[in-house]
Amino acid sequence: MAAMEQGVSEGMMKALGDVPLSPTLLPWDRFSNWLHCACVVTFDLELGQAMELIYPGHVKLTDTEKANICYLSFPDSNSGCMGDTQFHFRIRQSPGRKTTSKCQHQFNKDYPVSIQSDGAYYYGFVFFRQTKDRSIRRGYFQKSLVLISKLPFVALFQQLVSIIAPEYFENGEPSLEAACHDMDQWPDPVPGETVNLPIFGSVLQSRVPSRSDKVLGRGQNIRVGAPTVPAHSILPSLYEVDIYSAFLPILPHIQMLWELVLAGEPLVVMAPSPSITSSTVQALISLIGPLKFYGDYRPYFTIHDSEFKEYTTKTQAPPPVILGVTNPFFAKTLQHWPNIIRIGEMTHGSSKIFNKLKKASSLKTLDSKPGVYTRYKAFLTKDKIILKRLIKGIQSKRPPEAQNAILRRHFLELTHSFMIPLERYMASLMPLQRNISPHKGPPRLRPFDPEEFLRSLEHSGPQLTSGVKGDWEGLYRKFFKSQNFEGWYYHRQYEVNQKLQVLHMEALCDSDLVAWIQDKEEVEIVDLILRIREKLAFAASNQIAVSDESLQKLNKHMDNIISSLPEDLQTVLKS
Repeated sequence: MAAMEQGVSEGMMKALGDVPLSPTLLPWDRFSNWLHCACVVTFDLELGQAMELIYPGHVKLTDTEKANICYLSFPDSNSGCMGDTQFHFRIRQSPGRKTTSKCQHQFNKDYPVSIQSDGAYYYGFVFFRQTKDRSIRRGYFQKSLVLISKLPFVALFQQLVSIIAPEYFENGEPSLEAACHDMDQWPDPVPGETVNLPIFGSVLQSRVPSRSDKVLGRGQNIRVGAPTVPAHSILPSLYEVDIYSAFLPILPHIQMLWELVLAGEPLVVMAPSPSITSSTVQALISLIGPLKFYGDYRPYFTIHDSEFKEYTTKTQAPPPVILGVTNPFFAKTLQHWPNIIRIGEMTHGSSKIFNKLKKASSLKTLDSKPGVYTRYKAFLTKDKIILKRLIKGIQSKRPPEAQNAILRRHFLELTHSFMIPLERYMASLMPLQRNISPHKGPPRLRPFDPEEFLRSLEHSGPQLTSGVKGDWEGLYRKFFKSQNFEGWYYHRQYEVNQKLQVLHMEALCDSDLVAWIQDKEEVEIVDLILRIREKLAFAASNQIAVSDESLQKLNKHMDNIISSLPEDLQTVLKS
């Protein structure tokens, strides 16, 4: 195995060039920018699912985190998954843990909002193997390799675990060690950069998404041209999933599902395997991109989860969360939920589409027929054009990749149509630049007034960019009550106030402050100096986009003002 690891390293050095590590980088620094750790979970006859290995060894997980990872790393016993099974899950970090590194925080600012890492959660990417083995007392070999990350790069880590796990099952711990050392040579996930990621002598190549990408263009993809190194695989995206295949059994209801996700409605996906639940839940939250889904979601959820009681209690309304479950027990436990998607076994090449919505109360057991069970009444009329186009694609055997691209673009455009009026209204809440005075405090954004916004829809609503008809006003009112609106609004409010701080600093830089203080009292001058210092500290701690030239100007202004004061006051201010 050592020889294999040496071969991997030498091969990669030839392909990528020998780039020395920065002296400020410690072992595992590069690795931790992508992954938190790798875990091996096995079945113990006495303990059940148990943690066999955590790599690298210095990584610490709490007992609750370990227990959640162990339970979520195996399909439910009712699933009967033989052979190899891949899926992913999402769990809360234990309270009090360090959330994100300074490097990850910096990258986060430049990622698209919808895929920024949330320091409160881990993502687990599972490769589970179950095979008959007479040498084992239970008669089965059962083991999972799990990659734990704080990044929601679903496409990348699903591909990665499918490469590493078979090697691990074949060759044991040395191959996992070799894979992790390869990852410790990976470049930083810098937004906007195309990265070459060596693994076992091959290279995964993809482009790290950036906030500056054109969402409706081809910005997320690698730029046209030959790979810069021999590549095992080129990933068109680090994070996008196949929404078409995930929704194929329920295509007629997909626009209503978009509304449910947008409005943050409680939603449960019931399916025979965690592969189906995780792909469906991930597809659901990506439906509203580029808007971020601010609610909680669990691509795979079990009765052993530490949040089980919190999410299944009947003493209060179901929480705004999306759950993926496989255990039949949930059919009874969650039958009071208002929105349930039931998906049957997905057969290869299946193109059956279920055309009827069912009342949520009619779902009693997991044996119920596949379909969408809901109490929700959609605000928008169904767009039959996109549905006809996809059905025609099924009949003409259009490749799933093309179907997925059509569907993804449709919902990007629909979400944009919904968000453009909101963004336009937010812009109207900003004070005029000419009203930003260097001699007053920075202006603030006007409060969001839902009624004022709704009155603006008549002349600047979604009807200008979307052909979908219906009660858009009702959908906005529903949206205003959701975590998605709250999260979007606070994020935009923060961004706009940061921008106003920058404009205010620039106004300070461009004004003649020395002339302004000529007829001012000392107390006013000292107040100005303290405000400038506050500005400089704010710019440094918040890393707002102020040029070095502006900062130098502001420091010079402050020095000139201080030097104009009496010597005793200068001494106090300089101390």
